[in-house]
Amino acid sequence: MKTPNKGPSKIPPGKQSADQVSELTTNRLSVYLRCLNALEDAGIRTISSQSLAEQFHLNAAQIRKDLAYFGEFGVRGVGYYVRDLKRHLRQILGLDRKLRVAIMGAGNLGLALADYPGFRQEGFEISALFDNLREKVGQQSRGGVEIYDIHDLKKVARREGIRIAVIAVPAPSAQHVLGLVVAAGIKAVLNFSPGTLQAPPDVKLKSVDLTVSLESLSFFLAQGDGEEG
Repeated sequence: MKTPNKGPSKIPPGKQSADQVSELTTNRLSVYLRCLNALEDAGIRTISSQSLAEQFHLNAAQIRKDLAYFGEFGVRGVGYYVRDLKRHLRQILGLDRKLRVAIMGAGNLGLALADYPGFRQEGFEISALFDNLREKVGQQSRGGVEIYDIHDLKKVARREGIRIAVIAVPAPSAQHVLGLVVAAGIKAVLNFSPGTLQAPPDVKLKSVDLTVSLESLSFFLAQGDGEEG
């Protein structure tokens, strides 16, 4: 008889590597969680993997495989209990606790990210903004997030218990700012600055390059324009 895994720390031999889990499986778990939120809002209490896949244009076999990696959540003849599965996914993703986030750069992008309400809804609290311009230090975003001097990052990060940093500074400053983030003891970084940054092995760095995404869309449109011609 197969013994179910109790949590993400118990990874069976031969399964995905840690990097694959973080980049592939957990991305899909986030999608499943959003689907479950929608189902719960609609008053649906149970759902099968097949119905979940059909309703949200997903892959039923992939859903079962991803969930089985972390444990046995389905009930024979019932499927998944929406509320229970949602709770389990939040625990797996670490969303059952409040995570404090700091944003590096109080420019237009940084200020917009600081006031985005969706972060707080998912358990991410934007605790501070940082900038190197004196005229910005001491001010607040529209939503009330205070702007600190970047040189006070280590002190504020320790005091506020900041776990995640978002880099939203011009490209030439990004690597230096990442160094300050690492020196402050922050181990998870989301980078919005263009270009490639180098982080230590014990720091998880994810980059979102908006220009690359737009260029990909431009390529798609160019191919379509070429076919029409």
